[in-house]
Amino acid sequence: MNDPIDPYETTETHLERLLGRALNSFDLPDATVERLGSALTHASSLHSSHHEAGLHRATYRHTYLLGDGSSLTLWELVHSNSNARDTEQYELYADESEARLAASRLPAGFPGFAQDAPGPGFCLDADLELLASLMTPPPPPPPPMYVPDDSADHARRVLRRAENENRPGEETARRLQAAFAHHITQVFGRQFRVAGKDAGFTLYEHAFLLLDGTETSLWEVEHTATPDGRHMCEVYEAEHAAREAMELRARVR
Repeated sequence: MNDPIDPYETTETHLERLLGRALNSFDLPDATVERLGSALTHASSLHSSHHEAGLHRATYRHTYLLGDGSSLTLWELVHSNSNARDTEQYELYADESEARLAASRLPAGFPGFAQDAPGPGFCLDADLELLASLMTPPPPPPPPMYVPDDSADHARRVLRRAENENRPGEETARRLQAAFAHHITQVFGRQFRVAGKDAGFTLYEHAFLLLDGTETSLWEVEHTATPDGRHMCEVYEAEHAAREAMELRARVR
């Protein structure tokens, strides 16, 4: 894995490089990107690294001194699979916990971390197992531990990255503007070989606590069941709708 730290580049060039190569740069909060426009200098360091069975990932910490005297940190996740033709992939996060969550998803079978193909006869069994497991309700989760942390902005970013046409609309977006705490739970995650291709499916619940004391959730499906194998996000207001979408994606390849 190449070291993404260049001690000789300017801060402006450094930011252009990070934002330009990150797969999810569009998901950074707008306020964060605007603040980075006043960055005067920066310091980068390796925060963590993991190498196992051909899977490589590292997290880098990039800290910037801004024009108003404050500082801002970006967390960069770099990952690759030495057994595949995929090149290194880069992701940026404004919060360390989001970077850790993203890193924990990688072995589940998303791009760059596909497992070796099983032997003959697996595809049919895998299809049946996948379709059955997608519709199996998970065990009751423990009560969520809500964390107050720019929750309304988190909800906005979840809705913004949704690509499905039947994603939640303006009414849901307005209601979530009153979110002041949230909790993220992975309720499903599997990889199967369907129609000769690796496909990863993960389901997340983004639970929000609103100012009036009510609770509501967004259900986010991440999968690679796309014609070109790219990573796609879909968001739904109900868990059953999210699971039905995963079942449909598993059938239509």
